[in-house]
Amino acid sequence: MEKLNAATLQKIDEIVAKHVQEPGPTIVMLHDVQNELGYIPFEAMEKIAEACGSSVAEVYGVVMFYAQFTTEPKGKHVINVCLGTACYVKGGQKLIDQTIELTGAPVNGTSADGLFSLDATRCLGACGLAPVAVVDGKVIGAATDKNKLLNELKQIIAEEKGTAAA
Repeated sequence: MEKLNAATLQKIDEIVAKHVQEPGPTIVMLHDVQNELGYIPFEAMEKIAEACGSSVAEVYGVVMFYAQFTTEPKGKHVINVCLGTACYVKGGQKLIDQTIELTGAPVNGTSADGLFSLDATRCLGACGLAPVAVVDGKVIGAATDKNKLLNELKQIIAEEKGTAAA
């Protein structure tokens, strides 16, 4: 386990202090930590548990219960592809396979270059738009039509290469 730097630990302390007096602050603290760092490190769970008067096991249980929380750092761009029944039937698995080929990110993992994380989800709540993907919070419905998802990813890759070349 990699040690967090002082700036990161300070940011966690600020988040905890900001919410400690609120009712039921654990979830809010976890959301803020993940939004700030991209994941929830163990040290954050320790600090949240101490501030809330609970055990680290309880905070960890909350992190593991809610699918939106992660204990592993994500890539710069996060891709979620639904594999629920409607999305699977309409090509969700094909989207996963194409995304792996294009980005190099394994399912539920991050590409070696740290640019992309790919998560297979069970339901994104938009079955009428199947197959559905979410890229950096942007919902892409009917993602196989005209290669919507792949075009979005190719655009991101082009922008990243442009940024690297500048």
